[in-house]
This record gives sequence, structure tokens and C-alpha cells, in this order.
Amino acid sequence: MSGYVVRVSVAPVNGEPRAGSEQVSQALWGHPVERLDAGARDPWFEVRLRDGYTGWMHRGYLSESDRAVPPNGEPAGRVSLGCVVRDASGVRRALPLGAWLDAAAVVESGEAIERVEVARRFPVSAAAAARTACALFEGTPYEWGGLTPWGADCSGLVQTVFGLHGIAMPRDARDQAERGQAVDAGDALGALAAGDLAFFSDRGDGRITHVAIALGDARLVHLGLGRGGYAIETLAAPDAYARALISRFRWARRVS
Repeated sequence: MSGYVVRVSVAPVNGEPRAGSEQVSQALWGHPVERLDAGARDPWFEVRLRDGYTGWMHRGYLSESDRAVPPNGEPAGRVSLGCVVRDASGVRRALPLGAWLDAAAVVESGEAIERVEVARRFPVSAAAAARTACALFEGTPYEWGGLTPWGADCSGLVQTVFGLHGIAMPRDARDQAERGQAVDAGDALGALAAGDLAFFSDRGDGRITHVAIALGDARLVHLGLGRGGYAIETLAAPDAYARALISRFRWARRVS
């Protein structure tokens, strides 16, 4: 197995080794990935991401790396909060929230912070993660498999904002629905505390297909395809979309 690092701002991770297949997740600039295959599908690599998720990436998105950071490790250096940099080769590029900067990158606009500063700016708190979702993802369009404010899906929002706050979450909503402790909310979605996760299903078998973050005060923040992306739902006075969402509520979990 070989080590690689992402060399573009956002690299798609596909479900199959072909460009037209479904994007199942993303990997960001500077993140290490682990190659799993033996090269039989070259130029497609089967990879494991930092969160353990596996998929396929085209080798054009990757550079070989001897970086001593395991896939689930943390970077030395800086983390992008959304910035524009000029890299070591002199190329100017925009980097999304969560990208990792090396020492040679010069920030021209936006913000990047040292890794040691992340814990101070983003304390371990589900309620704080809910506030971050509103502050950093407002206006984000819906993108299946996306992880950043440039485009994300419901579980990508949860994974990214909770991860910033030191709470590791799996990639998919159905797996997130098994984390933490059950919240006895019954049908009272409006009673959830800020940072609680609400899970929904639009399937006959009840399999989880959507997740939202409670904000308290009978509100939820999420990325919904039916909303086109970022939305805050007011449960006390729901419109038709919110009523349909409420009808699909399955259960809530509290993570920390």
C-alpha cells in the first residue's frame, strides 16, 4: 500500500473506478490518502480516506507522498477556514474549509489557522458545532458526496462541523445514526437541545436517509435537496416542506 496526498482543492471520491460513477465523498487539498489496490485499475486507485471511508480516485488528483501522517492522523501546519493561497509552485488557488496547508503556501486572502489553534477556536461541544454549521455553511448548495461550504450533503455537513469541534463522525447518515446516546424526544423534534442530531427516513424499510442538527428553540439546520442546500427549519410554524420532513423523523442522538 502506498501513501498519497491530494494535490487539488477538492477531489471527488467515486463509487466505481470511472469518471461517470457516483461521487460518494471528497478529499481535500493536502489530505493524505491510503492506496489499497494493486494497480489493476490504473489510472484509478482504490483509496481509504482519513475517516476510514473507501472509494476510487483518479491518480490525476494525487501526488505520491512520504508524509509521516497516517490517514487518521492530524496535520502539523495549518488548516484552511476558506482561503486563497499561492503554493510552492507559484500557482494561486482557492482552498475550502478543512484543506491542509504546507509551510510553503502563502495565504493571500481568507484565513488559515495553525492546527494547535483549532481546538481553541472550535471547542469540543455539539452545541458549538451547531453554531458553526450556521456560521460557515450558510448559503451552501446541496451536492451529493460533498463536504465543504462549496457544496455538501446532509451528512457531509455533520461530519465536517463536528470534526472541526473534535468530535469524529462517520461519513454517512445511517452510520452517524448509531453514534452517541439516544435522545428520548418521542415525536417532539422541537424539544431537542442544540447540537442533537435528528435522523429521518423516506424509505419503506426505515433506513436512515437524512440528518439535521438541532439548534434549540424548535429549529433545525441542515442541507436538504428539497431546499437546494442550506436551510434552517422552524418547527413551530412549519411550511409544507418542513411538515413533510417532520413526518419522516425516526429518532435523535446526542454525541459529544
